[in-house]
Amino acid sequence: MSATAPSHRPRRHSTPPLQSSEAATGPSKSRIQVWVWGVVLVGIAIIAVGFVWNPFAANRDPLQATLAARSVVPKEYDPARAFGFLEQTCAIGPRVSGTAGMVRQQEMLTKFFEAEGAEVELQTFAARHPETGEVLTLGNLIARFRPAAAKRFLICAHYDTRPFPDQDPIDPKGEFIGANDGASGVAGLMELSLRASEWPADIGVDLVLFDGEELVYDGNRDPYFLGSTHFAQEYLAAKDAPRYQSGVLLDMIADAEQHLFIEQNSWRYARPVVRQVWGTAARLRVQTFKNRIVHEVRDDHLPLNTIAKIPTIDIIDFDYPRPTRSGPSYWHTRQDVPANCSGQSIVNVVYVVDQWLKSM
Repeated sequence: MSATAPSHRPRRHSTPPLQSSEAATGPSKSRIQVWVWGVVLVGIAIIAVGFVWNPFAANRDPLQATLAARSVVPKEYDPARAFGFLEQTCAIGPRVSGTAGMVRQQEMLTKFFEAEGAEVELQTFAARHPETGEVLTLGNLIARFRPAAAKRFLICAHYDTRPFPDQDPIDPKGEFIGANDGASGVAGLMELSLRASEWPADIGVDLVLFDGEELVYDGNRDPYFLGSTHFAQEYLAAKDAPRYQSGVLLDMIADAEQHLFIEQNSWRYARPVVRQVWGTAARLRVQTFKNRIVHEVRDDHLPLNTIAKIPTIDIIDFDYPRPTRSGPSYWHTRQDVPANCSGQSIVNVVYVVDQWLKSM
């Protein structure tokens, strides 16, 4: 994803130490001996019980709690396969708009979605390079399933990568692979397309990958959301085309320490869709979906909501890797690589979106 308001991250709280009644005078030697032997015996008992049963072992930290929650996703949503899609995309290298890497990605995805039975279109448009002024040809990749169906849903992501890891503390002009911020949405749509034959017969789904989401060299100068803005304008102009019931944007969904809070603009523009999708996650017991509104994110769902009037939500884990004020951030750094991503996190989202579509 690209520009955001300042992130709102939950504070960590610590429990104050218990106050002892012996703090002023100190305990006697005999009482110390009793206390030491008590601690030893209790420790032995805890270790012994731990070998048999430890009901809290999966909840010692947020990552372990997340791992425990993942088991609810059925096996047909394959984490290894989804992660393979992410790795395949990243193996291309940077996929900056208007470059050879983007063309290779478009060719790979066209073949993939056509093999899955989709009608594929490359919706091209012109844009100027922010640095050189050169006119570039960009393209939104649209994979239509059941294109004749009037009742349609939009599932989308961006597939371009930022030119540089501009938030990297060491090398902000280095190579940016964009595993989570770019490839995760691609992998999510690829994995989701494998379930297309199971969707209700009366609905059609368009999987759309936006180009030019962050063809940005200067965040204070260059425009974001080029592809989604063009898509929204074309949709608005096509008066006779089928209308989307609603839309879902997938962005940064592969964080290995997944926490999917409700995004503020999604709640503002598409509250019923938020309730449907997060309600589906609650019904399925996918606990990485958190029923709390946290970040306000500027992303591709804004043009879809404000221009095209398609009620669209953003499923995004902007805390990469975890919700904290002082911890590391991999966003727009050289650390946004497959090693910091999870196929299980991708299928958590795909499972929820797929089941939501099947309920429509």
